[in-house]
Amino acid sequence: MSSAAEQEAERGVGRPVPQGEGHRELNGRRGPRAGPGAVRPAVWPGAPTPLGARFRVGPDGVAGTNFALWAGGAESVELCLFDAAGTETRLALVELTHEIWHGFVPGVRPGQRYGYRVHGRWDPWTGARWNHSKLLLDPYARAVDGDFALPPQVYGHVRDWPQQQVADTVRDDRDSAPYVPKGVVVHDDDDWADDRRPKTPWADSVIYELHVRGFTKRHPGIPEELRGTYAGLAHPAALDHLVRLGVTAVELLPVHQFAHEDHLLRRGLRNYWGYNSIGYFAPHAAYSASGTAGQQVGEFKRMVRALHAAGIEVILDVVYNHTAEAGERGPTLSLRGIDNKGYYRLQSDARRYADYTGCGNTLHVVQPQVLRLITDSLRYWVTEMGVDGFRFDLAAALARSMHDVDMLSPFLAVIAQDPVLRRVKLIAEPWDVGRGGYQVGAFPPLWTEWNDRYRDAVRDFWRGALPDVRDLGYRLSGSSDLYAWGGRRPYASINFVTAHDGFTLRDLVSYERKHNEANGEGNRDGTDDNRSWNCGVEGETDDPRVNALRRRQLRNLLTTLLVSTGVPMLVAGDEMGRTQGGNNNAYCQDGEVGWVDWSLLDEPGPRGLLELARQLVALRHRHPVLRRRAFFSGRAQRADGLRDLAWFTARGSEMTERDWYAPTSTLGLYLSGRDIPGRDAFGAPVVDDSFLIVLHAGSRPTGFVVPGAPWGEGYEVVVDTALEDQAGVAGRVHRGGVEVGVGARSVQVLRVTG
Repeated sequence: MSSAAEQEAERGVGRPVPQGEGHRELNGRRGPRAGPGAVRPAVWPGAPTPLGARFRVGPDGVAGTNFALWAGGAESVELCLFDAAGTETRLALVELTHEIWHGFVPGVRPGQRYGYRVHGRWDPWTGARWNHSKLLLDPYARAVDGDFALPPQVYGHVRDWPQQQVADTVRDDRDSAPYVPKGVVVHDDDDWADDRRPKTPWADSVIYELHVRGFTKRHPGIPEELRGTYAGLAHPAALDHLVRLGVTAVELLPVHQFAHEDHLLRRGLRNYWGYNSIGYFAPHAAYSASGTAGQQVGEFKRMVRALHAAGIEVILDVVYNHTAEAGERGPTLSLRGIDNKGYYRLQSDARRYADYTGCGNTLHVVQPQVLRLITDSLRYWVTEMGVDGFRFDLAAALARSMHDVDMLSPFLAVIAQDPVLRRVKLIAEPWDVGRGGYQVGAFPPLWTEWNDRYRDAVRDFWRGALPDVRDLGYRLSGSSDLYAWGGRRPYASINFVTAHDGFTLRDLVSYERKHNEANGEGNRDGTDDNRSWNCGVEGETDDPRVNALRRRQLRNLLTTLLVSTGVPMLVAGDEMGRTQGGNNNAYCQDGEVGWVDWSLLDEPGPRGLLELARQLVALRHRHPVLRRRAFFSGRAQRADGLRDLAWFTARGSEMTERDWYAPTSTLGLYLSGRDIPGRDAFGAPVVDDSFLIVLHAGSRPTGFVVPGAPWGEGYEVVVDTALEDQAGVAGRVHRGGVEVGVGARSVQVLRVTG
């Protein structure tokens, strides 16, 4: 410390005067003013496990709640109970076992609101940021009541200190309790005996990424009071759409309790997507129609049951790589005030945070208590909330050991041996923003991955930007170049063309530039690498030719996705042409931009796209050749020379090495149903129809010679994206060896008939 300002900051000069109203001294510490005749409840020793607040029967059959909090370097911990009027009662937890502070409070029942105050050193230069003036959310809270506003009082430091370069080192002693949500004691007594998990095999899965609020908020068939909630997603009108579409799993954007960032609140916006978690055990309270005093837990469970009854699994998008406390200038909401050094990765200058996430902080997963927090949370959502799997946001950050990404890291090792977690669906977003963070294809067996190389190759092909089709060939056939190692299978590749992050499918064919002005960041946010094509006009247009081309491109992209080997992921609303007006980073658009527009189905174009999506998903479910459990060999299995996978040029000849390196806009993919590895549940060989898939990205129609014997004597057209109405393909059959017409920029899916 060299400057005068820094020296003053170190001594605490200029700290705000503590707000004494409503407090009195209790046992040498400042505490709340108790009401007339109030009796402070007793605190019995209790137990250090399980962590969190657990209602149970204590000694002599007395009902109460056991509270346990890991706070490794703390000097003392106070449990703070709040009544309906907001009056706070502080109870010292004096029992300490293996760095866990604990106590049993008789008479405390479900519905009780609570938080913690943790005492310790204030020394930001060594990473110590304890501040007992800040009420902290229990990391293990099962429910959260209230929302996070971010006034100055919730910051552990003086946010508006004149010398901003040292502001984070000046402690703010104002009480944050009136401004932060509280944890809620919840009683878990559900054994899930009446629930039947679908347990859909990976190879048979079709994932549908949706936002609980955005999917239901404008749905006309859902009662208004249920829209935007867990109960709304469980409503028959929502389930009907999912069932008729044929998806096997919903992947929910974050439903862990999250907070809104200060920069958004200042602009009158909110965090819509929810990638800003603060409570890893609590379902986000704002999505509850039934209440926030614990009712959100039961409502979430009922939603899961309803989806399971419809044959649909529930996968959660989880954000364990960082928290809503941001960097050193962020608020003190939970982990920072419990043990900053114990929970977060710090730089060599311990005042600063290591940031591999782009969100200000990174959880230190190598630390045992952090690893325990994450795995306890995951097991809770599986065993007590009924979910079927997880998609891990920025999973590479979780796989870092001390600095580098390590596929033998403690996190991955613990998951691999855990008897609960190794049996659920695990999806990695296989990158983070740190050095060496791009890890597509590197995660170990048990894991599947979002395959952005699939996304990029398919987008580039249909916009005419691929120099050749080598990469596309790998992507269409399961990405064996990425995943054919260590016993991994084609379903390790989660194929997607769009995701919540980026353009919607319709915007992908309508915009070449992002239009994020509504986010208030000067259109600087969001990627510039969209690999999109606007079909000649930027944005919405009345030109019928442009709109017809866009509809065809939507059909092309959707068809390509659903006939590719791997696990397809659709994004809610893409199946009916939802638009965000060119916004490719709608994380803060909690309104019509971010919500699914169900009125689109009043128009013939979106209805036709939805019918095609249903047809393609049903085709995939009927034909195991489209959802293989093993990679193609590409070798002849029989004397007739027929292989399980073959590639053809438009001339009807098999692709040569030179063809793979030559520019082309036309590619034929032959999938043999005779040579599918494995057996069915009864031990019989799996035999299916064979298919020829012709993709033509050229701007003019072309001819394609469908291969004759031994590949096929005849070909029935199943899908032709050149047609607005797929009813027009009925009865179209071609003889093998003849040239057939393929429309400009279109896909034909043909079933071999002989």
